Amino acid sequence: MSERLCGLLFFLILAGAGLLPADDWPQWRGPERDGVWRETGIVEKLPRKLTYLWRTPVGMGYAGPAVAAGRVYLMDRVLGAGEANPDNPFNKKRVSGRERVLCFDAAGGKLLWKHSYASNYTISYPYGPRTTPTVSGGKVYCLGAMGDLLCLDAGSGKVLWSKQCVKDFGAELNTWGYSSPPLVDGEKLIVLVGGKPGACYMALNKDTGKELWRALEDTDPGYAPPVIYKAGGVRQLIAWTPTKLAALDPETGKEYWRQEFKVNFGLTIPTPIYDPGSKRLLVSSFYNGSMMMALDPSKPSARLLWQGKSDSELPKRTDGLHSIMCTPVFQGEHVYGVGSYGELRCLEASSGQRIWKSMKATGQGRWWNAFIVRHEDRYFIPNEQGELIIARLSSKGYEELSRAQLIEGTRPVQRRKVVWSHPAFAQKCVFARNDKEIVCVSLAASAEK
Repeated sequence: MSERLCGLLFFLILAGAGLLPADDWPQWRGPERDGVWRETGIVEKLPRKLTYLWRTPVGMGYAGPAVAAGRVYLMDRVLGAGEANPDNPFNKKRVSGRERVLCFDAAGGKLLWKHSYASNYTISYPYGPRTTPTVSGGKVYCLGAMGDLLCLDAGSGKVLWSKQCVKDFGAELNTWGYSSPPLVDGEKLIVLVGGKPGACYMALNKDTGKELWRALEDTDPGYAPPVIYKAGGVRQLIAWTPTKLAALDPETGKEYWRQEFKVNFGLTIPTPIYDPGSKRLLVSSFYNGSMMMALDPSKPSARLLWQGKSDSELPKRTDGLHSIMCTPVFQGEHVYGVGSYGELRCLEASSGQRIWKSMKATGQGRWWNAFIVRHEDRYFIPNEQGELIIARLSSKGYEELSRAQLIEGTRPVQRRKVVWSHPAFAQKCVFARNDKEIVCVSLAASAEK
């Protein structure tokens, strides 16, 4: 028997026994930062009652979990003695407390280690950290809401290096605090800092924290996660701030191209998305709607394809897609995303024309939200009510396959209680958190009933 045939037989035996290593979700939006879950052997429809493998208490926070090498990493916040968050979430009074980085056993939910540090909030919605940890090369990188940037040993929680973005880089804290998860690229850690001079984006050595380069002048950096796409024969770091959309050389910070785009109140939140087939790049904001760029296939440049004309988030005054938190998705010649008042919308990618809208996944209200994660030919949609939905999306409309309650909504927002934390999909499970607990639910095909 040939060596190749033996290897194939061994692979099939492992697959049949369920012993192949499961996929991780080591950073914001998954292994490739693209919101795609690539594991196989996942339920076709959700069972009537979900199977909880474990549930463990945690503190407050908007940060989603990361899953890597059999461990789950999460940031949360505990208030100082006698402290309380303000009744008005826009009140930016000083609230003392501590941010924490927590590490759990992915199989059983046992707390393996924690690292905490003082963090006194002076931001709107002061309910905890916003950023998903980034796990790479045996290290975990975390960015707190007040700008505390940490590199910890993933196994022990020992701090290897740290920076304070406001103090060390001259940054000005924005309204909702730091919300953009760091990106590991080779030896670099790329961070949306908002520092000065010329340090809106920075690259640090991931092992030492030493500055490698800085780029762009925006002191209000917004909140959009950095992401790298290959286009025009080069790798382009997409930088989206409240004044512009730009592409940088990730090795040097040199600017390739830019498109001015004024976004009200700094609300550049969703991740910019790119479709390599059509060479289109999309961003979407709450008030100012969406903008689509066409990237040149032969050189690092871009041109404006279309831009929404509405500057209002009110449903009857919007003209396309006005995302607040949900990163849209490309599927062929269409774009799907959640708008300003919870509408799941379909746009024609080439023109921005709206094809349809549906309220079935989210319900309707200001800032109502759901996240969209692609799996094979369907989507897992965790909404802010704590439900998990499996649906198909096409130009013909929204087709719901199943839904189940995943986790309780705990954060009060306009007379409702919400979950605004993006889950992780890994090891044939979904890992979700609210302000009280983190849960692990099996989504393996064997859990389907």
